[in-house]
Amino acid sequence: MAFPTLLTFLLPLLLSLSPSLSTNSEGNALHALRSRLSDPTHVLQSWDPTLVNPCTWFHVTCDANNHVIRLDLGNSNISGSLGPELGELKHLQYLELYRNNIGGKIPKELGNLKSLISMDMYGNRFEGEIPKSFANLNNIRFL
Repeated sequence: MAFPTLLTFLLPLLLSLSPSLSTNSEGNALHALRSRLSDPTHVLQSWDPTLVNPCTWFHVTCDANNHVIRLDLGNSNISGSLGPELGELKHLQYLELYRNNIGGKIPKELGNLKSLISMDMYGNRFEGEIPKSFANLNNIRFL
């Protein structure tokens, strides 16, 4: 008899956690980005993967549903490379990475960002071709 009572109390709690769990995957993607970057001026110091979601991190903007919609790291003196994890930010609308020292190839997974409106990455050291997957960015207005 105790098990059904316990389940009655735990089920709503577990269901209420599901938005946090999906948002945490976005935090994991951003933390993976952070691990690829050198940050001598500590602009990413608030990016703490132990927090429930990344919406409290500096340079990250979320919508009312706690989905990451904007990443503002332009002119931040960061260097390193981008990884495929950025393609997991399915709700991202603005990716601002201009005037840094980011290099390497642009990940093809950025073509998965179907909500992307603006991708501002000038003033970096990217090499290679623009990925063909960018043809999937139907909402893009600024590239």
